[in-house]
Amino acid sequence: MDDSPSRPKALITGASSGIGKETALALAEAGVDLALVGRSQDKLDAVMAAVEKKVNAKSYLIDLAVVETVKDQISAAVKDFGGISILVNNAGMGYTNPLQETPLEDWQQVLNLNLTSVFQCIQGVLPTMRDRASGTIINVASIAAQSPFPSWGAYAVSKAGIITLSKALSGEEKENGIRVVSIIPGAVNTPLWDTDTVKMELNRAAMLDPKVVAQTIAQAALLPQEAVIEEMTLMPSAGAL
Repeated sequence: MDDSPSRPKALITGASSGIGKETALALAEAGVDLALVGRSQDKLDAVMAAVEKKVNAKSYLIDLAVVETVKDQISAAVKDFGGISILVNNAGMGYTNPLQETPLEDWQQVLNLNLTSVFQCIQGVLPTMRDRASGTIINVASIAAQSPFPSWGAYAVSKAGIITLSKALSGEEKENGIRVVSIIPGAVNTPLWDTDTVKMELNRAAMLDPKVVAQTIAQAALLPQEAVIEEMTLMPSAGAL
């Protein structure tokens, strides 16, 4: 293992499964040191076991749904890890319910985890990126942001906010050498579809494999510093969602 201080370092949220896990594996193959954030220590340990023979890695147990603590916890993780050059904001939840039937508590839960926690993660890493005058922030949105589907209103709004947040952040941070990327995938076959808050059956075999999304994230993260993919939409060739 190369312990050079010049090795890139990435912090990935939602790193214990789905797109986050596959992104960790893809970046480890590329020689990127990893700070892995998730809510399940057992699942994080499994990802750690897969990557730590290739790169330096450390896990951080953080519940991003508790938005009041996210900024400070991410800042502490960045300091503990010795800085971060790549942030992948991947953590989020799915939610289905017609808007008229969506309780305010549910609406706020979706917005808090899918949008506000991303804002707080960004605030947690920006100081170190500004100090180094470089960095890449990759925010995982969804095609639902551009084409909202019935019963996915709260989710679609949260992901549309991610795209706008990315654009606003890019305009503010370009002069600081910080790149901002929105990855906008169609339906992806992840554990999101198995959660209690998603009540919809779709053909998961026709969805994107999370490995494909992870490869796209890795490519965007590892572009030469003078180039940036500002926004990329990735759809399954079978056309699901």
